[in-house]
Amino acid sequence: MHKTDLVAAVAEATDLPKDKADLVVSAILEQITNALARDEAVSLVGFGSFTQRARAARTGRSPKTGETIQIPASTSVGFKPGKALKDAVNG
Repeated sequence: MHKTDLVAAVAEATDLPKDKADLVVSAILEQITNALARDEAVSLVGFGSFTQRARAARTGRSPKTGETIQIPASTSVGFKPGKALKDAVNG
């Protein structure tokens, strides 16, 4: 499912026009992004939680040359599914 599919599904489920549903979906995604940028966790009960995860610097190997390279530390986003989502996916 892509964002356009999600917008269409939200529009159908809520009887909103697609342009309004697109604004709603975009606003939700923007707020999740902003909260994560502020290092706040986002918990949607029953669905799951989004959190920042730190990755330490490490040594890797270039697949092209086989040369050893330094991979810098970075921050990524982690998602932990909630019980209701796990149950829905697992049948």
